[in-house]
Amino acid sequence: MEHDVIVVGGGLIGASFARAARGRSIALVEPAQRTVHTGADAPEGFDARVYALSPGSVAFLEEIKVWQAIAPARKTPVRAMRVRGDDGAARLEFDAYDAGVPELAWIVEDRELQNALWRVLGAQDEFEHCSGAVCASLAVDADGARLALADGRRLSARLVVGADGARSFVRGAAGIAASERSYGQTAVVANFTCGRAHGNVAYQWFQAGPVLALLPLPGDRVSMVWSVGDARAAELMAATPEQLAREVAEASRGELGTLETITAPQAFALRCVVAARVVAPRIALIGDAAHVVHPLAGQGANLGFQDARELAAVLASGAPLRDAGDLRLLRRYERSRREAVLAMRATVNGLFGLFAAESAPLRRVRNLGLNLTGCLPVLRNVLARHALA
Repeated sequence: MEHDVIVVGGGLIGASFARAARGRSIALVEPAQRTVHTGADAPEGFDARVYALSPGSVAFLEEIKVWQAIAPARKTPVRAMRVRGDDGAARLEFDAYDAGVPELAWIVEDRELQNALWRVLGAQDEFEHCSGAVCASLAVDADGARLALADGRRLSARLVVGADGARSFVRGAAGIAASERSYGQTAVVANFTCGRAHGNVAYQWFQAGPVLALLPLPGDRVSMVWSVGDARAAELMAATPEQLAREVAEASRGELGTLETITAPQAFALRCVVAARVVAPRIALIGDAAHVVHPLAGQGANLGFQDARELAAVLASGAPLRDAGDLRLLRRYERSRREAVLAMRATVNGLFGLFAAESAPLRRVRNLGLNLTGCLPVLRNVLARHALA
């Protein structure tokens, strides 16, 4: 075989796995033509798309020498979180001090994280980057896997890792079924300056279906993720910057004072995707190719990083010359991830269903639940620690 591993998909999860699996011969295939900024040529301003990374994800990125490559000025610690129910009174609060950790999460822009990953990958030995490459066909046999690209190139490896998103080519080519349903919502993201200091606190408001989050950025800036019905999302996307800022300030009950829009809004359709399996002969799925959940808990990227870390660890645990596509090895990865992914999917979908319900009894139950959890420090800290993984 030409390579040990072919990674299809060059986003955060595919790139982080390729980095974590260093020491093996790796080819990474992605359809986009990638531009890596070195600093002087970086776009000005802040990226509207951000991630809330758990301490576990940060530790993984430190291990693969990526976290250190991000400028400190572009990483914001979250030291507390304030969750509000839809009755104006229910609340749940998490504090890093109470949880015994320096911070609950870190907020990092997509652009900064992507650039750091690819700067590190660019110096990696035995790494081939096939950019602007569209997959045409994938064949698997007892010896390995062979990937044909639309431009005529051919690649072969012992293992193909699908990190190519919710509509994964690798998943489909491997014959792995996936269930998919729309949440009937769109996530609208944008950044704002705020009139009142955020104090490194992340805020979230459940709004009887929609969910609004304001996440701290460096200085007096915050990043918004507002998951709303598709029609409402179209209205927000069509609003002027001034209208959008007023809408967000009103929905957040003036918590951060007057807001001013500093990035154009972007929109992402939300859906739940569950792969029936995450491994097949010479195939492994990670990230959105394996599972997509609602962003209300901010755990999509963290689940993907956990996949990348675990698959790389499983491959490293075998003998140095062991076949990376050995199905017995891959099944260890599948077993190790099953419980964590199932628990997170159940939690997120349960919260979404509970807060989307319109009946008065359920509204009382969900808001009472927030208040009760906030009154029980042990339960609150258990929830906080679960999110730190």
